[in-house]
Amino acid sequence: MQGKYKEYMRNMEHVLGQILRKGQSALILGPRQTGKTFLAKACLTEVKKLMEYPLQDPGIRMEMERDAGVLIRQVEAQAGKPVVFVDEAQKVPELFDSAQYLIDENKASFIITGSSARKLRRKGVNLLPGRIRTFRLDPLQWNEFGWQTDHDAGLFRMPNINAIKGYSFEHSLIYGSLPGIVNQPDDKERVGLLKSYTQTYLEEEIRAEALSRKIGPFSRFLELAAQESGTNPNLTKLSLESGVSVPTIKEYFNILEDTLVVEKVEPYLKNARKRILTSPRYYFFDLGVRNALARVPLTEDLLNVDKGRLFEHAVILELIRRIRTQNLDYKVHYWRTGGGAEVDCVIDTGATIIPIEIKAGSKVTLTSLRGLSSFLETYKGKVKKAYVITTGRMPEKLTDTITALPWKYL
Repeated sequence: MQGKYKEYMRNMEHVLGQILRKGQSALILGPRQTGKTFLAKACLTEVKKLMEYPLQDPGIRMEMERDAGVLIRQVEAQAGKPVVFVDEAQKVPELFDSAQYLIDENKASFIITGSSARKLRRKGVNLLPGRIRTFRLDPLQWNEFGWQTDHDAGLFRMPNINAIKGYSFEHSLIYGSLPGIVNQPDDKERVGLLKSYTQTYLEEEIRAEALSRKIGPFSRFLELAAQESGTNPNLTKLSLESGVSVPTIKEYFNILEDTLVVEKVEPYLKNARKRILTSPRYYFFDLGVRNALARVPLTEDLLNVDKGRLFEHAVILELIRRIRTQNLDYKVHYWRTGGGAEVDCVIDTGATIIPIEIKAGSKVTLTSLRGLSSFLETYKGKVKKAYVITTGRMPEKLTDTITALPWKYL
């Protein structure tokens, strides 16, 4: 998908521009094909003294692998303080030591991208805390598509910065929001690229994790985990169906989390008076990738069969991305009691909690919100506002506390 991106504005461009103007450094992490390279290059177009190290290039990667200190010598040979762009840094983690020295000596500033915190951590890499700002780039957000309605009722609102044509919200539920997928001229191309993406991810991680003897079980696990995305995974069932032990299943989930392929959502447990489920949920970072891994039909028929689940998945991902993009110190949880009462999303802001139910219908009634009602009763006094995200046309006040909010108004 590289080279196919159109010039979409991204939410992160403004802050990266500020960092560059101040002579500071940034590390951009994100799953494959979210547009990290394109974003960095867009922000670097005005930089006059730029040194580039695309580690996808085998020649450059081998040069750095032989001697990571060559980066220091090449920078010191420059007149003035250059900006150094290192793309896919996890391929040569030793470069972080060189970057630390150059930043500490004020000899260079850096824009670094990477797709696997796991690979960096396994090498014992210090991700330069206090020296470099770390960001996470996700697939396109709703305001990056231009889908938001101008209204002051929503949560963590962000203004539209693009007006992408020819790709609808319904498309995103099937094919996801990776820029390279959105840019394709037709759905057939999107299906082919998604299948290629999942196969590339599988092969890369098999190679990186030395799992070559377990490619069958790991591949089967990926399919099963994708199918259960957004639910409480039954580890014993996954173990039986994939043919590996429960501890191995847990390690596989760690791989998905560390390679930024899943978002881990913990249960909300504070001051619980009821028996609450305590296992985490995992949401695949992109619905198109999730659907391709789950081997479901990548056609509009999927919406007829599973729109409720896909809609919930999309809203949860959008909330996580907005909180992260705005650098808010909020935590996203879910809530479910042993008796079956459930709230899809609970946002803990520290000062208050915001329960959110997600319904794929255009209309909701209070009788369909028993889980939300149970939560409000349990945490009486701690909730100022609660929401139901719907596919409706206009916001509706259901009670003094609960507002039904169409997804475009979120």
